[in-house]
Amino acid sequence: MMSEVYNVLFSCTGNSARSIMAEALMNHWGKGRFKAYSAGFNPRGEIHPLTLAQLKSASLSTDGLRSKSWEEFQTPDAPRMDFVITVCDDARDQGCPLWPGQPMTAHWGMNDPAKVEGDEAKQKAAFREAFRVLDTRIKLFLSLPIATLDHMRLQHDVDAIAQQAPEKASEQGSAS
Repeated sequence: MMSEVYNVLFSCTGNSARSIMAEALMNHWGKGRFKAYSAGFNPRGEIHPLTLAQLKSASLSTDGLRSKSWEEFQTPDAPRMDFVITVCDDARDQGCPLWPGQPMTAHWGMNDPAKVEGDEAKQKAAFREAFRVLDTRIKLFLSLPIATLDHMRLQHDVDAIAQQAPEKASEQGSAS
């Protein structure tokens, strides 16, 4: 981990909600120490409108955000990732690619707010909760002394973040 700026890829299935919010949050809180990207295994091709609404309500930039495939990050000219973090609830069941440069990987699984059914209030609550969980996890990640931790300790700490900000299952409904 010798980069001055660490590249982080957040990945999920559709790249329309969780990974997009994580990208925006990391770029906001990372303040130039981190450059975040997002991608999906099966991208929807558009960002969910409630994702954009949640980001705007938090005064986070949505410039440059788009739904895209993880394959964009497999090309020789793609940025080299230092971290790849999956945020989908079912990522362990999906075939994750091998990433060039052997970045550190972690799974911060969480329910997909885009799958929550019900009235608008229930759907907005799911997006707020996903945002809250991601915001907490990213702030914990950014508090790690990355440059001074050995690889094993860093991997342990990055993995443990998923347990530090659990979702409130009752607010997510049956989103998986």
